[in-house]
Amino acid sequence: MKKWKDPLLLLLGIGISNIGGWIYLIALNLIVLDEWASPMAVVMLYVLKPGAALLTNGWAGSVIDRVNKRNLMAFLDFFRAVLIAALPLLSTGWWMYVVVLFINMGSAIFYPASMTYITALIPGDNRQRFNALRGLIGSGAFLIGPGVAGLMFMMGTPTVALYLNALALLLSGVITLFLPKLENGERVHTGGSNWEVVKGDWMVVWSFSRRAAYVMVLYVLFTVMLVMTAVIDSLEAAFSKEVLYLSDSTYGYLVSIAGGGFVIGSLLNTAFSHKLKHMTLMGSGSVVVSLGYIIYACSHNFLTVAIGFALLSFALAFATTGFETFYQEHIPVDIMGRVGSLYGLLEGVLVILLTVVIGIGAEAWSIRTAVAGGSILMLLITLILYFSLQKNSWEKQLKQHSECYNK
Repeated sequence: MKKWKDPLLLLLGIGISNIGGWIYLIALNLIVLDEWASPMAVVMLYVLKPGAALLTNGWAGSVIDRVNKRNLMAFLDFFRAVLIAALPLLSTGWWMYVVVLFINMGSAIFYPASMTYITALIPGDNRQRFNALRGLIGSGAFLIGPGVAGLMFMMGTPTVALYLNALALLLSGVITLFLPKLENGERVHTGGSNWEVVKGDWMVVWSFSRRAAYVMVLYVLFTVMLVMTAVIDSLEAAFSKEVLYLSDSTYGYLVSIAGGGFVIGSLLNTAFSHKLKHMTLMGSGSVVVSLGYIIYACSHNFLTVAIGFALLSFALAFATTGFETFYQEHIPVDIMGRVGSLYGLLEGVLVILLTVVIGIGAEAWSIRTAVAGGSILMLLITLILYFSLQKNSWEKQLKQHSECYNK
């Protein structure tokens, strides 16, 4: 238990932050809809997330790899807490979107910073179990967060829920400060202007990507699969209501079924994490996720679409754990922030472009055609990923790369 004291403390902070995140998402949507009475006003909130990634990911990695990660994570929690607490005062003006953009920028920096810190904190033989536990906590937050938000709405208003989220982030930041400092001191600035430092860091990532092309090909393939899930999900509500003619309450049941599938997958993943290889989880899980989307795209009734939702969310729990462990095992920790940020920039660009493409496809042909086309493309990508992971040569190269770097 002693070796798990700090990881469990970190998981506690992550869990509190995740629950608060769901409360924030639901409350903010309701506040914007009430104030602006426009679905487009809500859609703009979702555009801000990839937009924030485009504004931050080009330089964030240079900061992450040069500062104390624990202190940075705590600062970002406090920073977002203050901004969220200020949102109710700005809900009637366009300034609210500016504040939400800054909140999303903080979140875009937090993820690669936390991944780097987790990799340094957790020993290699415990990382897959930690990632499985983190997925389990995320699935629990998916179920608990909306419930807490609903309770807050019954007792007060969405504004109260926002203040609760700010409090959750403050608590998460305080918990983070109790974690150990893993750096002996702040990194020394390499000299030159900020632009020269950032440009040099881009070259470091490019050089690593060329040397470890086999790692980055697998990384990009999985990233594109994740992008496709976000892109297809952008038509989820429209598909359910306009193609399957489901009611609002029935659509709510589908979301609950997806959450239940993720929870069950996370529980099994946690229980058997010591017996499963992360490469297997990453490859097989991705293919099953794609098959779930294929079933979803071909559905004509509630039962079939529910099976598709449950299958894809169940498999996603395994796939993401495998990918996170793969990322931690094969990206050097001292450049992990820069690699994660720059490839996150690519992910943001793909989300925006492919969401526009699938939206145009839905308008030009039909929603079902667009969803089916996206699902087939995802299946092709995940099959390439799966067969690439099955090749012994890939596994040997990955092992050789890790051994050479550790020496």
